[in-house]
Amino acid sequence: MGISLMYYLLVSGGLFALGLAGVLIRRNMLLLLLAVELMLNGANVALIGFSRHWDVTDGQIFALVVMVVAAAEVVIGLGLIVAVYRQRIVLDVDELDQLKG
Repeated sequence: MGISLMYYLLVSGGLFALGLAGVLIRRNMLLLLLAVELMLNGANVALIGFSRHWDVTDGQIFALVVMVVAAAEVVIGLGLIVAVYRQRIVLDVDELDQLKG
């Protein structure tokens, strides 16, 4: 047989909880971006686990779509972080109240 669905969900929940803790605790924009990526990867693990459990490929296709969206989110997020850093604005989320262009 294979790995049980429970193990997939445990890893998925752990990754999602770690990402959620990172979003709630960290104030650096780059670390927030990494925490959101952890949350998306936790959702991907759950999708793949359910896909393997029910022996269909739909979950794997959805996981690929989530990876494409995550890649686009990283490109836009890193672009914003670089733009903010070039203006010598603090990368602390609490102190960043608006982007001036």
